[in-house]
Amino acid sequence: MHRKSIYFLVLAVAALIVLGIVMLFSTGAFAKDSHGDPYFFLKKQSMWLAIGMLACVVGAVVDYQFWHRTWWIWFVASAILLALCFVPHIGLRINGARRWVDFRVITFQPSDFAKLAAIAFLAHWYSRHEEESRTFLRGFIAPMAITGILMVLIAREIDMGTTALIGGTMFVVMFVAGSSLRFIAPLAVGGVAGTLYLGFHMKERLGRMLAFMNLDKYKETYGLQQWQALLAFGSGGVHGLGLGNGVEKMSYLPFAHTDFIFPMIGEELGLCATLGVVFCYVVIIVFGTIIAMQARDRFGMLFGFGVVVMVALQAALNIGVTTSLLPNKGLPLPFISYGGSNLVFCLLGVGILINIYRQGLDEARDPVAPRRLQARVTPRI
Repeated sequence: MHRKSIYFLVLAVAALIVLGIVMLFSTGAFAKDSHGDPYFFLKKQSMWLAIGMLACVVGAVVDYQFWHRTWWIWFVASAILLALCFVPHIGLRINGARRWVDFRVITFQPSDFAKLAAIAFLAHWYSRHEEESRTFLRGFIAPMAITGILMVLIAREIDMGTTALIGGTMFVVMFVAGSSLRFIAPLAVGGVAGTLYLGFHMKERLGRMLAFMNLDKYKETYGLQQWQALLAFGSGGVHGLGLGNGVEKMSYLPFAHTDFIFPMIGEELGLCATLGVVFCYVVIIVFGTIIAMQARDRFGMLFGFGVVVMVALQAALNIGVTTSLLPNKGLPLPFISYGGSNLVFCLLGVGILINIYRQGLDEARDPVAPRRLQARVTPRI
């Protein structure tokens, strides 16, 4: 199963990317900021896809131990980029949130960069402190506090979705690495409670929480997106209205090409297509986990598993929001939604999984040489 796992993984990712391009072609022309060009978002996404494919190739070719040795560079760089979101003329404030940096040549969300930095740090930490994984200080407090630096900066941007995403990934990786559940469980519950508390006490997010609790009451204000999303799913039914025939994208459903592209799939292609999307993510989870579990060392296992968890949780949060099972979080659907930096991060993660897979096969052929190599390259940072 391990030998064929990468083929299933790549096939599922390719199917999601193709569907994303098709749906962007269908919905992008009706977006308010398309500048009158029906192919504006399609062209930009194609550019980001090319960059993402290059990142995927780099991730597949470069030994994943590179991330082990240089984790601190990416961590510090992520913190600096997140801080730049609050610098005038560099950070952009859109819809009450400061999530973007504008370097004139390129505009992106540093939080996507921080996702990979957080995973690399956690994998590095628990591979260096394997024997202390179950202790309170080194196995729980220290990694949580260091990862919390990035989470606090992201939360300050008013990006509770990405904060919860990194936090959830952190808890899962900590559990897999061996951290005691009696430490993780109370904090996880506290984290959910804290997120709800902030949601009700932050002016920018209070409306979303109220809409989640009573969508029918706020369907024309704070809950407009989720209400229209449900209408899209309902009108699409089992077989859909046909590609290009959706009506919610015509200024009824805001951000139909980004965070709420999943309901457009349901409206135009029907329940069969939405279930197909969910199935593709299940394939990524199952075979990505198989690849991670067959890594040649502990760092590769945790790093690969962290990438899979991050993508899986983001997909689950997006689907939960668009089906009104969760409050609106503003997270894109991996590989499908319009969004350059997120697409690049996801494809880079796929490339890293490919590299872990390749080296796992090498160890299966020669189980002695990779261990000697690992002993030589283990960093002392």
